[in-house]
Amino acid sequence: MFMEKYKATIGLEIHAELKTNTKMFCDSKNDPDETKPNVNICPVCMSHPGTLPAINKQAVKSVLKVGMALNGNLADFTEFDRKNYFYPDIPKGYQISQYKYPLVSGGELNGVKITRVHLEEDTARSSHDTAGHSLVDYNRAGIPLMELVTEPVVENAQQARDFAKELQLLLRYLGVAEANMEKGEMRIEANISVSDTEKFGTKVEVKNLNSFKVVEKAIEYEIKRQIEAIENGEKIIQETRGWDENGQKTFSQRMKEGSADYRYFPDPDLPKLKISEIPEFSKENLKKEILELPWEKRKRFFDNYGIKSEDLEMYISDDTYGKFFENSANELSDKELVKLASNYITSDIVGLKKDSTIIGFGKIEINNFVELIKMVGGGEISSRGTKDILKIMFVDGGSPKKIAEEKDLLQKSNEGELEAVVLRIIEGNKTVVEEYRAGKESALQFLIGQGMRETKGSANPKILADLFKKNLKI
Repeated sequence: MFMEKYKATIGLEIHAELKTNTKMFCDSKNDPDETKPNVNICPVCMSHPGTLPAINKQAVKSVLKVGMALNGNLADFTEFDRKNYFYPDIPKGYQISQYKYPLVSGGELNGVKITRVHLEEDTARSSHDTAGHSLVDYNRAGIPLMELVTEPVVENAQQARDFAKELQLLLRYLGVAEANMEKGEMRIEANISVSDTEKFGTKVEVKNLNSFKVVEKAIEYEIKRQIEAIENGEKIIQETRGWDENGQKTFSQRMKEGSADYRYFPDPDLPKLKISEIPEFSKENLKKEILELPWEKRKRFFDNYGIKSEDLEMYISDDTYGKFFENSANELSDKELVKLASNYITSDIVGLKKDSTIIGFGKIEINNFVELIKMVGGGEISSRGTKDILKIMFVDGGSPKKIAEEKDLLQKSNEGELEAVVLRIIEGNKTVVEEYRAGKESALQFLIGQGMRETKGSANPKILADLFKKNLKI
């Protein structure tokens, strides 16, 4: 197929709003959950004449921490620049950003090399869905915004998605951003080109991709669109495109600007920063504030517990589940019991939480959950019984042993008692018995199922199986 002769080259630009108390250059509140428009504003972020900006120290520190985690080069000298363009979401007529001297250069994440990480102010939020009007909410204008730019080394949509997800995890682990894409706190732009030679093709930017799923779909669509255009003899235009969710396609928005169009120059109202002269920005102090990073925790969990990758990723991405699992695992010395505990957390407990309005883990206490896992691991209760007990513990709490006794869920292992059940089932299922004796292995599972049914799930299935095999010998 002709698509196989083309190579896609993708570079990502990712914006993330930083978690600070105030905005980037003023003391207006940084509150992403504010619903009333234009309340978190002041003369500075609204650019009233005579006002002067002041740098948010916490925002600078947050970007430097990201740089440390990425193993990037932290700038010693940095400054802020004016990026000039005229649009209603920028009241000043320019955005304060960084151009020549970013806070961080280089670094790597998830196998993708980083070009730079810099700091700027966010724009206001525009809405165009009001009949005959466009509205602007300046609450977001001036919020500290980190921009990370990758090298053009991403090769496909899946790699782009994986990178973005890992970056979101990193920002949350560092505590510098929530990066909720559905709230617009993290926004992704992809620069995409295709070529059938060693030279890069013409770059097309697809902006404001607001979910990981959309990132993947938009990149896949754009690669396909460009290849088909080239094959049809069309010329790819350097432009900015958006994503149409309804049509599941990209669409042209405007011609792509170059850096010269923005007429960058250093902002005369802001001081230059010499990072080495600010003690709390030293690498030693920054390192003290960086705890375990996602890839470090991933390796530790894998090495210590040996759980399957799907469970592992859930614990890495959701700290609530991660802590519950780790606290349980630390009480279970046996690795097989740890894996068993993980299976019940990721399937049964997750299921209970989805089907209930009860928050957290309900009334399940770690010590009781550990006791339950030891009971099922030791053959005291069946898998079915475990699920029933877990549900009761989730809603009402309590000791699993007491619940098992009260609900008659303790597994019966008395061979004499179970053999009587086995003989009754053999007598009542002569056709199935003959099928088993003729070599049909699934017939045995049917008989065991009947035994579990007759004992209401309280029989030890292994002992049942052994008794059936013993009594079915010709």
